[in-house]
Amino acid sequence: MANSINPFNIPPVTEMQAPEFKDFAKEMVDYISNYLENIRDRRVLPTVQPGYLRPLIPDEAPQQPEKWEEVMADVERVIMPGVTHWHSPKFHAYFPTANSYPAIVADMLSGAIACIGFTWIASPACTELEVVMLDWLGKMLDLPKEFLACSGGQGGGVIQGTASEATLVALLGAKAKAMKRVKEEHPDWDDNTIVSKLVGYTSNQSHSSVERAGLLGGVKLRGLKADENLKLRGETLEQAIKEDLDAGLIPFYVVATLGTTNTCAFDRLDEIGPVANQHNVWVHVDAAYAGSAFICPEYRYLMKGIETADSFNFNPHKWMLVNFDCSAMWLKEPYWIVNAFNVDPLYLKHDMQGSAPDYRHWQIPLGRRFRALKLWFVLRLYGVDNLQAHIRRHCGFAKQFEALCRADDRFEIFGEVAMGLACFRLKGTNELSEALLKRINGRGNIHLVPSKVNDVYFLRMAVCSRFTEPADIDYSWKEVAAAADELLAEQKK
Repeated sequence: MANSINPFNIPPVTEMQAPEFKDFAKEMVDYISNYLENIRDRRVLPTVQPGYLRPLIPDEAPQQPEKWEEVMADVERVIMPGVTHWHSPKFHAYFPTANSYPAIVADMLSGAIACIGFTWIASPACTELEVVMLDWLGKMLDLPKEFLACSGGQGGGVIQGTASEATLVALLGAKAKAMKRVKEEHPDWDDNTIVSKLVGYTSNQSHSSVERAGLLGGVKLRGLKADENLKLRGETLEQAIKEDLDAGLIPFYVVATLGTTNTCAFDRLDEIGPVANQHNVWVHVDAAYAGSAFICPEYRYLMKGIETADSFNFNPHKWMLVNFDCSAMWLKEPYWIVNAFNVDPLYLKHDMQGSAPDYRHWQIPLGRRFRALKLWFVLRLYGVDNLQAHIRRHCGFAKQFEALCRADDRFEIFGEVAMGLACFRLKGTNELSEALLKRINGRGNIHLVPSKVNDVYFLRMAVCSRFTEPADIDYSWKEVAAAADELLAEQKK
């Protein structure tokens, strides 16, 4: 055929070979090390405007390969001007995103192996290391044995991408379980009738991803009012369930948050769990940030009632030095998830099915990276003692900031200082604290974000960087105080 392509006449691909890769990788390792070791010297917030990057690079991809030295040179010219430096000791926004050299190296190996571990046979080590690492981690938190694969029961753990995914996965499992139960009780009801009656619950302090899970799952979720300490209580859930039962609805799911995003408040799981258990309601525990602290025995009282939960999730990629993404989830009865997601085409079947988890059934996506390597490397190269010390240091830094804030009578602490988070504001109107935040971030030396609870606006000071030292907290407080000096001086004019 005149237009056919003969593959034997196509020249070979010009690509990077091993010797060149070694030079490139060594250069990048040096760059990464220098970047992280000197990160506090960089301005934490970029000064660029939207669209800054397009004029800095060509309009089209190069036809021929460029030299890796040219790419390296452009990292500093093109990328770094637009980077917000999350691992700077001057970054105090949101919550931490974890970072460590062992995790970076593990990601390199994961990228090299480059398997897609959706089934056991697709790469047995990918699945089996994950099973064992979730047991290691569960034991570090002292989770009930019903959550651990090594207990010989039904339970087990899985690495999700994010806590948002875990919340949705748990909701879909709870939905599948509830629908099976209701169909047995009302065989004449169709799926649409049952789904229209399902109702779930969460605190009005929960992360927005819980509400989003309800939207994606196609069910009604009620936001329940937290108490004066911003905790969801058992009696509030009990009242809501009774109201909905009287209205002919079917309660099926509740999310208890241990460490809310706004203020790091802890719902009363020890009250919520027994109420939910009594009414056959699935209990999902979202401990995305604060869950890492439960490796320290002195903080485990905050997870009292964990034995009542059906699923539990926290993010080692937030506070436990494991790079994103690595969200650890445990289920007492994972078969509700497996059955809900089970689509089993012939090309994904294998002879060992049933002998080990096929994690594609435990998650939303099909594909998954070899993320257990990051846990394995970090847990081995730090050890539990050092990970506990990391958590305790961050909690101490938040208390250091609290003391500095309380010593200045222009400021007040909002709520309780919990874990590595201190919430504070200027005394007076919301507008005054809003102006303060704008001035702080405008100076560009530290970065904070705000929140608002019960119509009170406040600033959140999260300890985020593993490089943080006491002097960094002093520096950040001086930035806050200097911005307040400027703002209040202007208002007096």
